[in-house]
Parts: sequence; C-alpha cells; structure tokens
Amino acid sequence: QVGLVESGGGLVQAGDSLRLSCAASGRTFTAVAYAWFRVAPGKDREFVAAISRNGGNTHYADSVKGRFTISRDNAENTVYLQMNGLKPEDSAFYYCAAGSTLTVRPAFYHSWGQGTQVTVSS
Repeated sequence: QVGLVESGGGLVQAGDSLRLSCAASGRTFTAVAYAWFRVAPGKDREFVAAISRNGGNTHYADSVKGRFTISRDNAENTVYLQMNGLKPEDSAFYYCAAGSTLTVRPAFYHSWGQGTQVTVSS
C-alpha cells in the first residue's frame, strides 16, 4: 500500500492554471505507475493522466491532452498534474492513484488519495 495525499485544488476562472500535487509515502516501490482520475457531479470516474514510476512514460485522456501535464519528482516522492487552460468542464474532484501498471483502468490502481476539489468558473 502507498499513502497518497493530494493538494493544490481550488476555485479558478476559465483559462487559468492550477498545479495539483500528490505526495506518496509508504511502500512506494510497489507502484509501477501513478495516475490522476476525476469525478464530476453526475458523472463516472474519468481517467485523466498517468505516469510510469521513473517518469519515462505518460498517457493522457484526449480531453486534457495538450493542456495538462503529469510529472514526477522522485526525490520528493511527489506526482504533479499541471493544468493549463482550464475549462468549466474540468471541474471535478481529482484523485491521485498508485498502481501495478500504467493503465486507464481504475482496478489496476491499488492505492488512492482522498482527492482535491477543482472548480472552474465561466
């Protein structure tokens, strides 16, 4: 199990930027990949972005590609999600996850944070 704590969410205007952070602790060696998911009111959990343990491989949802960037700082055991050009449809509760493989499927992620709220006003 990996302990994950998200931070950096907030209320911003359309077009603004936010940088989410996910601090990892515990058995981080068990995590092959880290990912961000989001849940908007009335919608299913949506994959946002994922990154391999060493940061060498990334994957993005089409809806955020070109606007969001996932990265890692291994020295700090932290995963980031830089969100630029935010849109109202990006409003959601964002979760960080650690898993056994880099995938869009939530079932392969064994550790989850409590999430952080992102609200984008128009």
